[in-house]
Amino acid sequence: MIGAGSIGRGFMGQLFSQSGFEVVFLDINTGLVDELNKQRSYPIKIVENDRSYEILVENVRAINAKDIGQVAEEIASSDVMSTAVGVNILPMIAKPIAEGLKLRWQKKNMKPLNIIVCENLLKANNYLEKLVRNELKAIEASHLDKTVGFVETSVARNVPIMTTEMQEGNPLRINAEEYCVLPLDKKSIKGEMPEIINMKLVHPFDFYIKKKLFIHNMAHATASYLGFQKGLKYLWEAWKIPTIKLITYHAMIESSMALSLDSNSSLVEILDYSENITYRFSNKKLGITVERLGSDPARKLSENDRLVGPAKLCLKHGIQPVYLCIGISSAFFYENNNDPSASKVQKLLSEQGINKALSEYCNINPSERLGKIVKEFYKMIRDKYSWEEILEKAEAIKNEGIII
Repeated sequence: MIGAGSIGRGFMGQLFSQSGFEVVFLDINTGLVDELNKQRSYPIKIVENDRSYEILVENVRAINAKDIGQVAEEIASSDVMSTAVGVNILPMIAKPIAEGLKLRWQKKNMKPLNIIVCENLLKANNYLEKLVRNELKAIEASHLDKTVGFVETSVARNVPIMTTEMQEGNPLRINAEEYCVLPLDKKSIKGEMPEIINMKLVHPFDFYIKKKLFIHNMAHATASYLGFQKGLKYLWEAWKIPTIKLITYHAMIESSMALSLDSNSSLVEILDYSENITYRFSNKKLGITVERLGSDPARKLSENDRLVGPAKLCLKHGIQPVYLCIGISSAFFYENNNDPSASKVQKLLSEQGINKALSEYCNINPSERLGKIVKEFYKMIRDKYSWEEILEKAEAIKNEGIII
């Protein structure tokens, strides 16, 4: 398990352990590695609004991911792998993975190895495969094609960044919601995937991953960026504000309609998925922060990500993405001096304006319909209009066909 953070320990580590595997975490955090080797287990506290309980993840150990030789030895003998390091870190783990695969083949271990890529990016598995392939020679690349599966998944379990208070004296403790399903792209698997508890093999997978990114992640981002404007700390606080909840929910409906038309899938089933998400957003005990969900706005504003992606899908199918445009515009107001991505966006805005920002980050033409709607809401937020007034404008554009 490359990455011993929230998803590594709070999701994949649990599933691997409960499936009977020894779980080896690879991480650069020396303190975390040492603690995992000391305890050889860690607790996960499952928290819901009305109850909580604890499970113990056992049979675990860890190695320092900077020790390429040791990393390679582990990969050479693994039955299954996973990554949960963040999209920006994937280029840094490509070489260690390649070295492990090369050692695996040198040892004549040609058993298929599937790498489950738990990253919030469409086709993150293909991206990682390309990075690893670039580290291999031609003959090694042929082995890669035959024996290694880069498997796309969609992680929908909410796992917060743990505070000292939440750790309750154990630095390895993880809090998580009860939801714990592992959907995998069946087509990207090589050979047979080892049996993993709660595993769900799905084909075709494109709709599944878009549903998660364009509804779940989109709603996370929209509610958080709106909540940031109110000075709120937690997602559940934003979800208690009726205007924020209504804007976000309408954005989910727009995205659901577009996905239904694009994939010829049941709108009722997609809306039911959305309803389940809205219930999970209200979980106070998880402590999911606005800062975490709003981080890296440059990536989240990109053309195929959670905000612009569903908006453009709406246009493709003749749906006005009005409420999605509120989410896009609000993302441009996210400020965090500790977030290089947010600082980068703010710098471009201050120096070159919203037209350049729309073109640069979203690949949106500011003079076309989508750009005009985003700019209308951007100006309203900039000029301190209330959410009630913004909601009223959205309803007018949506229902009365106002031309911006």
